[in-house]
Amino acid sequence: MDTSRAGLGARFLYKIVKNDSMKIDPPEIYGWRSFMMACSACFGGMLFGMDIGTIGGVLTLPAFTVKYGLANLDKPGQYDLSANIASTLQAGCFIGCFLASWIADRWGRRTSLIFNGWVTIVGCIIQSVASGSLAAMYVGRFVAGVGVGGASMVVPLYISENAPRAIRGGLTGIYQLFIATGTMLAFWINYGSILHLHGSASYIVPLAVQSLPAILLVICMMLNKESPRFLAKQDRWEEATKVLARMRQLPASHEYVAGELSEMAEQLEHERMLIGGSTLKDLLREMFTIPGNRKRALISIGLMICQQMTGTNAINYYAPQIFANLGITGNTSKLFATGIYGVVKMTTCAAFLLFAADSLGRRRSLLWTSIAQGSAMLYIGLYVRIAPPKDGDTVPPAGYFALVCIFLFAGFFQWGWGPVCWIYVSEIPTARLRSLNVAIAAATQWLFNFVVARATPNMLATVGPYGYGAFIIYSCFCYSMFFFVWFLIPETKGLSLEKMDDLFGVTELVKHIEQDREHRADAPAAELDIDSKQTHTVEKKEIAT
Repeated sequence: MDTSRAGLGARFLYKIVKNDSMKIDPPEIYGWRSFMMACSACFGGMLFGMDIGTIGGVLTLPAFTVKYGLANLDKPGQYDLSANIASTLQAGCFIGCFLASWIADRWGRRTSLIFNGWVTIVGCIIQSVASGSLAAMYVGRFVAGVGVGGASMVVPLYISENAPRAIRGGLTGIYQLFIATGTMLAFWINYGSILHLHGSASYIVPLAVQSLPAILLVICMMLNKESPRFLAKQDRWEEATKVLARMRQLPASHEYVAGELSEMAEQLEHERMLIGGSTLKDLLREMFTIPGNRKRALISIGLMICQQMTGTNAINYYAPQIFANLGITGNTSKLFATGIYGVVKMTTCAAFLLFAADSLGRRRSLLWTSIAQGSAMLYIGLYVRIAPPKDGDTVPPAGYFALVCIFLFAGFFQWGWGPVCWIYVSEIPTARLRSLNVAIAAATQWLFNFVVARATPNMLATVGPYGYGAFIIYSCFCYSMFFFVWFLIPETKGLSLEKMDDLFGVTELVKHIEQDREHRADAPAAELDIDSKQTHTVEKKEIAT
């Protein structure tokens, strides 16, 4: 392949990305527009990261605990109210996924992202001015959750539909990088607030700053174009061609652009042939009655359940409390350790996207990190059980290694179950079902995020001394995920979105249907009337074969 036309960024990609598509696709398609498109949309991921990082620290700030009544409760009561405040967001997120899916299919992915940005801004404002009212805090977190959940569903969808196939994993994975970056920034904002702010300002500022990514999302998406695959699905082929040619930095007449448009048209035709219709009922029937589509939907749901049951958000939401259980005392020390945890998450995620997302592949990333995460969690649980920290005592070497295991767990998660789940569920569905499939996956993620956020404080308080049982439980889940991936998850790196139908057997089904129609069209009408039962039986056997 001639790389003389490749820019600096493309030449860098050729050195680090190793897959077949990278070798044959034109170098012009790896231009700056693809990366700016991904980063613009991924401010929707930073919404999620900023919230999970902010609320965990805010719940421990002295001014907040006094203002919202946590200081007057016993320890189980504090954990219970903290869980209610943290988990209200997930309820809004669950609803937001389906609302965003409807908007994304009706008016477009770009419009849906802009809408979710505005909703999040409103929710953050309500939280900031709640002034000690628990009801207002719940409403603010629910409203923000609608925007955060909606963005979590649309961001990977929008990026996967725009990205070149060879680097689709890396670009979609930027979503997880922005989540980790938002979490890190929130951790350090909390740390700075306790050092330099006093009174109500110490928690109002972090709550208000949550709206910054939403503002950037709205501004940046106003400068972007709609997804070409959404435009194609709406039969707006002229617009789709212009947008795709602009994104790929190639003329509309170029064979690569023509080939990609042809694949879109062929896939859409196949999908309409299978079921037809575009109502929610038609799409659900297409998703769950066609074996290849059903398998993809169930894999997406399974991956998102597994992602949450690693225990990652248990640490994200309640890191200060977990560090206290490991012997770190004082709000300043706990928030500083939490800030370092955020830095580890961001840097390891960036390393994965650069060097492994489209080279190591999805399957192998999930396999080895399942074992690594489980081992880190297991050590933490055993340490807390065997040698629990005592008030006033210094942390022993084994305790420091338990702290290191928290950071190792964060790194392992960012090399597998963090970014890969979002990459996978956004790339495997068919064009007609992509929005609905990602919405169901994202809603599942938020449902189990809620389960984890609601259950973890009680687990830390009740499942053994210092909550050691919580770590053992999450460790067992991590180990079991290895077998889920080994038996059920195929590799998808380097494949175009339209080739996913081949991988999951839908293309073969379409061929059988086409052959069936040709046989019926060629056969004499009288013969069909007489032998219709026998003909129908033979064709069914052929299709089953």
